[in-house]
Amino acid sequence: MTKPIVAVNGAKNFDDVPGLVQLRNAADFRFAPDGGALPEVLCGADIMLGWNFAAADLPGAWHAANRLRWIQWCGAGVDAAMFPALVNSDVALTNVHGLFDQPIAEYTLALILALAKDLPHTLESQRAGRWDYRLNERVAGCKALVVGVGGIGRAIGKTLAAVGLQVDGIGRSARVGGDAFDTIHAITDLDELLPLYDYVVLITPLTDATRGLFDARRLALLASHARFINLGRGALVDEQALINALREQRISGAALDVFETEPLPSESALWSLKNVIVSPHMSGDFKGFHAAMVNVFIDNFARYQRGEALINVVDKALGFVPARA
Repeated sequence: MTKPIVAVNGAKNFDDVPGLVQLRNAADFRFAPDGGALPEVLCGADIMLGWNFAAADLPGAWHAANRLRWIQWCGAGVDAAMFPALVNSDVALTNVHGLFDQPIAEYTLALILALAKDLPHTLESQRAGRWDYRLNERVAGCKALVVGVGGIGRAIGKTLAAVGLQVDGIGRSARVGGDAFDTIHAITDLDELLPLYDYVVLITPLTDATRGLFDARRLALLASHARFINLGRGALVDEQALINALREQRISGAALDVFETEPLPSESALWSLKNVIVSPHMSGDFKGFHAAMVNVFIDNFARYQRGEALINVVDKALGFVPARA
């Protein structure tokens, strides 16, 4: 049996991809550490492992994908792979759906607690040697709206509910909330709902339908005491409009893990705003997650070899793995 050829985008060798060496004898591996090397590596390949989930160099190399049948994307969001030629092709696209659900839910809870308990101010006072007694807020009884009700959104809903928040979701259509939400509202109802919540958590995938979802008009609908948390993609939000709302204290605060430009430029006003928590796109990245992503690929590779259905198949028309999968 002829070995399949696997192109690995975003890695120099096996050492860059923990555990991939287990498949060394099962396939012919080629590595492309950057976009410049990708066309040559992709030519003749049956499979591509997208190791760098944020890499935007695949469209420029797509002309060389003359035999490609399947792409395993090492990330939950596949927006970097959603270009027309791939979307309209017969190439299957899979991701690591489910791997980051609980880690991101835990991170969301940590951010909400940090905002409610004013931990950034406490740490600042500690470094200054200042005894700065003040009252903090409870989260039990507060209302949270999770925009995006896929696997990550559902994990967030369950985790927040466990500490006493009332949690609703926003999806493409209204439906029963199940075990994660009190209610799931339709995206068409977002505007009338935004003023009602203490915390708004944005985790929806970045697609043509959600790009710029929170613009200046929609940010203005948030309650003045509300906190805005973005763990999805920076392009879901008009960043300058958010900066203006925070600077003018039209909303109480924000916790942001994703940005329009990453790394966040040093000149960004977000670094210095006292009512903002900035983190470097790390909400789902736990110790050992690289090996865990490779294990998903190894499982899918075995399915591919046996001619079985792959897991975590992305609906390319939607840009994410549907709930039924």
